[in-house]
This record gives sequence, structure tokens and C-alpha cells, in this order.
Amino acid sequence: MDEITEGEDFKALGFNRRKLEPSSHVPAPGGNPLQGEVVSFDRMELREILNLYGRKVAEGEWRDYALDLMPQKAVFSIFRRTSEMPLYRIEKNPKLARKQGAFSVITQTGLILKRGHELKRVIEVLDRKLKLVSG
Repeated sequence: MDEITEGEDFKALGFNRRKLEPSSHVPAPGGNPLQGEVVSFDRMELREILNLYGRKVAEGEWRDYALDLMPQKAVFSIFRRTSEMPLYRIEKNPKLARKQGAFSVITQTGLILKRGHELKRVIEVLDRKLKLVSG
């Protein structure tokens, strides 16, 4: 039996040996690596999403999340309770990047709240503050 070197082992798991970060060429899970790459959120995008998520958890609005990485799109689902359907889904679909924008926020019923090219501007729809209106 051939022995796997440390570098090959990291490469097989989808990690860059030098930085120990996920490499950009991660094959589809359980599939043929020739089928295509998995779409994922980069570090800055994930930071924006998790900052919003952390604020909402601290306010008691959200409790759980799920991250789905697929060949067509990446989805960050937000739950009020684990056993329920997601309240919101933040999706990244690179096929729509040149048309309507790669990022979108979708409600539980499938309504698209906002779509655009910049993630920060798209997820602002979930972090709106109430304004006091005098009348």
C-alpha cells in the first residue's frame, strides 16, 4: 500500500498546506472532482454575515444557522428555532452576478427581500432599525 505524505493528505481534504486554509479548488462533496467546484462565501462575506447574526442572537431574535455549500450556490440559513424552517436565507449565486447580483435575501415564503452585487448592502434589509416618527 502506498503511503500518503502530509502534503497530499491536506490537499485531499481541500486545505492549502502552507496556510491551513480551505483551498479554492474544493471538489463537490461526495462527488467527482471533475464535476465542478463548490460555491462558498469568502472570508470577508462570512464575516459580514456572522457580525449581523451575532447582533441578532444577542437581541434574542435568532438562535441557529445552517451553511449549505453546493455547486450552484451557497446558502446561509437563519433560524428562530432549530426545528423550524429558516426565517431567512442569504444566498450567493455566481450565475446571477452579471445580471441581478450574486447575493440575495429570501424569506421563509420565498419572497426575495433584496438582491444585489454587494453583500453588505443586501443584508442591510435584515438589520433595519425602527425610527420614531412624531405626529
